[in-house]
Amino acid sequence: MQPIRMGMIGGGEGAFIGAVHRHAAGLDGNYQLVCGAFSRNEENNMRTASALNVSTSRTYGSWQTMLEEEAKLPEQQRMQVVVIVTPNHLHVPISLAAIKAGFHVFCEKPAGVSFAEVKELQDVIHASESLYGLAHTYLGYPMVWQARHLVESGKLGNIRKVYVEYPQGWLSGEEETHNKQAQWRTDPAISGATGAMGDIGTHAFGLVEFVLNDSVTSLCGELNTHVEGRRLDDDGAALIKTKKGASGVLIASQVCAGEENALKIRVYGDKGGLEWRQMEPNSVIYRPVDAPYQVFRAGQGQVGLCDAASARCRVPAGHPEGYLEAMANLYTDFAKAVRANQKGKADGVPGINSGIRGMVFIDAMLASTDSDTKWESVSQEGTQ
Repeated sequence: MQPIRMGMIGGGEGAFIGAVHRHAAGLDGNYQLVCGAFSRNEENNMRTASALNVSTSRTYGSWQTMLEEEAKLPEQQRMQVVVIVTPNHLHVPISLAAIKAGFHVFCEKPAGVSFAEVKELQDVIHASESLYGLAHTYLGYPMVWQARHLVESGKLGNIRKVYVEYPQGWLSGEEETHNKQAQWRTDPAISGATGAMGDIGTHAFGLVEFVLNDSVTSLCGELNTHVEGRRLDDDGAALIKTKKGASGVLIASQVCAGEENALKIRVYGDKGGLEWRQMEPNSVIYRPVDAPYQVFRAGQGQVGLCDAASARCRVPAGHPEGYLEAMANLYTDFAKAVRANQKGKADGVPGINSGIRGMVFIDAMLASTDSDTKWESVSQEGTQ
């Protein structure tokens, strides 16, 4: 099969997440990077294109020019998928323009900076022939699918409790004074109304709803800003309740000094519990109530893995797979949907409904933080 022609907006020299997307998209040979608008800085833009072997004729000075010029090319030459790895405030404007121009979109999360703009995007996607994928990378890990399977198969019984935590420490100091990533992520005009909770709290929230195959219906939350002068939250927590009756705790913080990227989820039912940790992603610990605990391990041919987990393993047991492979799983599923002429959502890939849920979660956290009564509804709109 011919590789899918991919263009990238953002991700220029020095941008962490752009390189991650390029590595992940290239891992299974499904994509070819044919064009880009990598940076508003002309020198950075051209250096990036040269390093990636992208033709100068298809290296554009703006995303608007890129979409316009690519749409003029013959169908067999123009890009098919637009990858958006810009700061948050550009996610919806670029996605809207790309979809209206007839391209598929794979976008870094969050989907946007407000519920209203993401809802507009959802309406446009539903009326189009385009696919839309959202890079909730952690949902690409094989053992996250195994955790979901343990819940769905009844191994844990009726789910009672969920704990999810996402501590980082990289914003413990005044990083925005010298770190470009910190500067835009703590700027409400670019990042949106929340900082840590929008950046990593949405990952924790999405992980809960995916593993439980359930919806959070209400929360009691609080956002905090610990570094003096910082304009957005760098820490927060919430009590949560789900549609099926579970209760839980969600924590997201970027001021936990010394922590790296310690996303973890624990789920407990009346028959047992499970635990999965992002920094040791190849294991799921299963703790039945009446037997010794078991450890399910990632790897091709591993006994006991569900089909969805096995399908996302590339190498035999004992050969660790990690973050790039997880995102590559999303890209591979997205490629399958492109080739099958699907529209709307690719199987196995978070879509615009996940983006809507993230916005609903953020709004509820903001409302609860400002409320005396504290408990806030988490609307079911967008649940999938």
